[in-house]
Parts: sequence; structure tokens; C-alpha cells
Amino acid sequence: MQTLICEAIRDRVLLELRYQGFARIVEPYAYGRDRDGDELLRCYQVAGGSRGGEEAGWKLLRVAEIGALARTAKPFAGRCSGNRHGDPAMAEIFCELQ
Repeated sequence: MQTLICEAIRDRVLLELRYQGFARIVEPYAYGRDRDGDELLRCYQVAGGSRGGEEAGWKLLRVAEIGALARTAKPFAGRCSGNRHGDPAMAEIFCELQ
């Protein structure tokens, strides 16, 4: 899963996944681990559902809860607003959008 996520970040392509029972399409920005060792994905959701009912917005997903992960061929340009290098939620960053 780490390779798939990092390649999608590097190539700036959308990911399709299931998370907490909802299908989602996301722009991946950073992938790493928090201080407790849990792997995290910082992303911007562009479509799909969520517990809060938001179809779009910044998300921090626990990778262990991600299912049916697939890379798409659809590129994204990257968002300036809300994208921080060196995500403070992550103690270790495996890869992030440059």
C-alpha cells in the first residue's frame, strides 16, 4: 500500500478508496506515521461520502482503515490552500507532494 500511495503522490493522480463505509476519491498529499506508529494519509477529498456528510474537504485518514485502494489515471494540480509541507500530525513522513 505504501508504494501505491507514494507513487500516486509523486505522479499527482487521484486515489479511489473506501473509508468508514464510504467510497471516496481523494488527492493524496502526504503519507506518514504519527507518534503512536499509526500510518496516516493527508488528502483532499474531491468526491464521495463521509460520516460528517461532507463530499469535499481536507481529511486525515488512518491507512489501516482504508479498503479497496486504487490509483486512477486522473491527474490533479495540487492545492495551495491548506497544504502544509512537514504535516504536524505526522512524526515521520514517507512521502509528500513537493
